[in-house]
Amino acid sequence: MNQELEIIKQNVIKCTKCDLCKTRTNAVPGKGNSQSDVIFVGEAPGRNEDKNGEPFIGVAGKKLSIALDEAGISRDAVYITNIVKCRPPNNRVPKASERDTCQEYLKQEISIIKPKIICILGNTAFNSILGGSEIMKFRGKIIRKDNQLYFLTIHPAATIYNQKLIDILKIDIIKLFDLIRELKNNREVLVDIEYTS
Repeated sequence: MNQELEIIKQNVIKCTKCDLCKTRTNAVPGKGNSQSDVIFVGEAPGRNEDKNGEPFIGVAGKKLSIALDEAGISRDAVYITNIVKCRPPNNRVPKASERDTCQEYLKQEISIIKPKIICILGNTAFNSILGGSEIMKFRGKIIRKDNQLYFLTIHPAATIYNQKLIDILKIDIIKLFDLIRELKNNREVLVDIEYTS
């Protein structure tokens, strides 16, 4: 593992900056390939993640792995993390204060990995990173903000409750890696929304 990412991991594991540290079993740092072209960013750890200290290893994680397989991508080739690194009680949506407290870790992960694209999984991540909502309206789109490209899709957990969404997730992940191939070949990709600060 990259040494800088290892430092972030250790800082996350012993973090006590917000009250979630009192109710968690384990903090859940990001995990994956430090050379990845993409960072997947979800909402927060769930029960399995909290138990094992690893992101996306429960049912939602399996759905993401299926979509990656469909795109011909090994899970080991990507980096996966969350907006909030500790499980909120009863899997509630993380509070704005919890997201704000945790955001520095995500910023550090991004600055070390320097991904070509950040893949935002679901509404909470969309709201936290880009201030957006209505992920279904914007899924499959590319957004550029401060010279960073973002790709929006549904959270894999949504496919657990609505089986029809698994095909949408698979289509989006295939599109994401097609875009990454374009970028690696130094081709311009069409940006759907440009954020200007």
